[in-house]
Amino acid sequence: MSEKNYEALKLENQMCFPLYAAARKVTSAYTPILKPLGMTYTQYIVFLVLWESDQISVGELCEKLYLDSGTITPLLKKMEEKGWLTRTRSKKDERVVMIKLTKVGKDMQAKCAHIPSEMSSCLTLSKQEAQALYSALYKILDMNM
Repeated sequence: MSEKNYEALKLENQMCFPLYAAARKVTSAYTPILKPLGMTYTQYIVFLVLWESDQISVGELCEKLYLDSGTITPLLKKMEEKGWLTRTRSKKDERVVMIKLTKVGKDMQAKCAHIPSEMSSCLTLSKQEAQALYSALYKILDMNM
């Protein structure tokens, strides 16, 4: 086989790599902001969902965050240990676990209010570039793969 057949296998020709590297870079930028709050990035995105939709099922949370229950369950357990939320079995269906913020969890919202503006100041994208990227990323997330 000639070299040309392997052109597609170069790292520079992979769409997945800049997506992966950019995601890691952005996520790591959250660390110094979240660490003083005793929070990880994944806990932060769980909070973002719960501040909008308190008292949802683990399954609904997994769908919103594009994560599986094997990833979410230990995370929720740690958040419960910190007193941020409670997990209870649904009375309608005991297989369903419901998540509800505690007062401490609700109060974390005020402590995190500065984070979006602090993070947006780190990005060197114009408003139009940021909106285009946001749309493109959700287009990828909504693909059936």
